[in-house]
Amino acid sequence: MKNLLYTTLTLVSITAFGQNIPNQTIDEVTENAIKTFDVPGISVAVIKDGTIIHSKGYGLKSINSKEKVQSSTNFGIASNSKAFTAAALAILVDENKIKWDDKVITYIPEFKMYNDYVTNEFTIRDLLTHRSGLGLGAGDLMVWPDGNNFTPTDIINNIHYLKPVSGFRAKYDYDNLLYIIAGVVVERVSGQSWIDFVTKRLIEPIGMTHTAASWNVLKDRKDVIDPHVSIDGKLQVIERYKNPIFDAAAGLYSNVDDLAKWLQFNLNKGKINGKQIISEKQMQEMITPQTLQANRTTSPYNSLFKAYGLGWQLQDMNGKLEVSHTGGLEGIVTQTMFYPQLNLGIVILTNQQQGLAFRAISNTIKDFYLGNKSTNWVENYDKILKQNVAEADVITEEVWKTVDANKKNKAIKFDAKALIGTYKDNWFGDVEIYEKKGKLIFESKRSPQLTGELFFYKDNTFAVKWYNRYFHADAFVYAEMKDGKMTGFKMKAISPLTDFSYDFHDLDFTRK
Repeated sequence: MKNLLYTTLTLVSITAFGQNIPNQTIDEVTENAIKTFDVPGISVAVIKDGTIIHSKGYGLKSINSKEKVQSSTNFGIASNSKAFTAAALAILVDENKIKWDDKVITYIPEFKMYNDYVTNEFTIRDLLTHRSGLGLGAGDLMVWPDGNNFTPTDIINNIHYLKPVSGFRAKYDYDNLLYIIAGVVVERVSGQSWIDFVTKRLIEPIGMTHTAASWNVLKDRKDVIDPHVSIDGKLQVIERYKNPIFDAAAGLYSNVDDLAKWLQFNLNKGKINGKQIISEKQMQEMITPQTLQANRTTSPYNSLFKAYGLGWQLQDMNGKLEVSHTGGLEGIVTQTMFYPQLNLGIVILTNQQQGLAFRAISNTIKDFYLGNKSTNWVENYDKILKQNVAEADVITEEVWKTVDANKKNKAIKFDAKALIGTYKDNWFGDVEIYEKKGKLIFESKRSPQLTGELFFYKDNTFAVKWYNRYFHADAFVYAEMKDGKMTGFKMKAISPLTDFSYDFHDLDFTRK
């Protein structure tokens, strides 16, 4: 028997002016975004009142292959995967195998946070709501960049070393590690791997036939994008993130055809082909505010609140609830959103890591349905981007100009041998600083991509330039000296535009 949802979600033509956004409008803003933000390929889907009114690929899968993006082309959806982990837990709640407010230590006895009170009170709900007390992206260097050898077990064992920046449940700070631990809860309660559970209980029943819970189980790798990053002003294909450690937080590969089905499943309150996969009660729980982010009014949407639910961002837009999420991997950024009151869903997938491109497109689409005045979001965001980049460039250029001047200044001397040695951070492991062919090298042992040359900057501050230039994450090294030797050091990203997952500021090294 044919999948009812699939037959319902068929492409249709625009029925009448004003009812649905014209395809031409979406085409124009997407093509403009591709050109303005130097994005090789974008895929867009819009679903309204149970019908896909637009599902289309634009541009190239890869600047190397020159193949065209189709609506079936797979992208890494990154943190849009978090809603799938929340949904997996909702199924277990429906089956009375867990409760949202069960303590994590009930299922993972070795779980330990920064103090005993938080450890004993930490719930499954807390794993999903970004209110742990840890800072933005704390500990992400255990998952980012790719090529490290950390495991979910390491995250469970190491997370208690991370220091809080706020009180437990006091404020919102986005995290990834706790979603990985939430994936472990799914595994221990269900007796299945997170990949198998999400595949069998969500992806397959919804009819997402070309979606995989992880790159590592994606069977058809022909119709898939390459990730791209601009390096020194030139767009380049980079290595794909493949580490399975990130799956429960950011692992899924999907396309706009399948993600339209996912959003329709959410708009249908957990029902597919007449079958209730997740109860309406738990579907509502996932889009109920859990952690307040801000009270604010922003033009033109007049948003009065912003909060996080369970796997979803929540915000009112002109009095309508917007349920959304974004996601980013190296060279890929994506967005999904739906409006229950408008019966509207929007998916935008891109293969370059400039998020303002997808925001310009989604804002244009939602403006149409919210009745807002037309705005040139591409132009607006281009101005913001150029200003932000210019300000960041002033900072980074000053640092490297100073470094270059120091190399030529014979009066500036420092003893490189005072830095040479092996240093340990409690959760990140060992870093070695050594001399090779007259150069001072910084090398992480557990995350070998974080290897680069170390330069003197000023006073007891050094700057490390990573060999991998697509990180855009060069960092300061603040040396702690005693008796002419470096006894330890702390770090901080140089550029204010460095991705928060390079959480160098959470590291605290001591000499071994």
